[in-house]
Amino acid sequence: QVQLVESGGGLVQPGGSLRLSCVGSGFAFSRYGIGWFRQAPGQEREGVACFEMSVGTTWYADSVKGRFTISRDNAKNTLYLQMNNLKAEDTAVYYCATDPSWTKACSEPDYWGQGTQVTVSS
Repeated sequence: QVQLVESGGGLVQPGGSLRLSCVGSGFAFSRYGIGWFRQAPGQEREGVACFEMSVGTTWYADSVKGRFTISRDNAKNTLYLQMNNLKAEDTAVYYCATDPSWTKACSEPDYWGQGTQVTVSS
């Protein structure tokens, strides 16, 4: 019954910003590890940003450091990804994913949302 629903994707010009949201239900949101992944055309799915809850830190892919910020609002069961200074290379389907195991949540989470399309183009 774990469900994740992403929203907020769309078309944006290079240098623009978007904020993605992911609403969770059917699980103890505040106790699960959770993060964002993306899959660009012709590429494998990759991690973007994640809460490393066992050590109390956040992790970001090198390609998005300084531009993206992950946050969560446990009271609303919602995960966010603020994306600034977007580049064409950021074009992808973005997914949120979660797992009760904090060590798995950032690498091989079991539960995934349906994804939301982000297109960065002029």
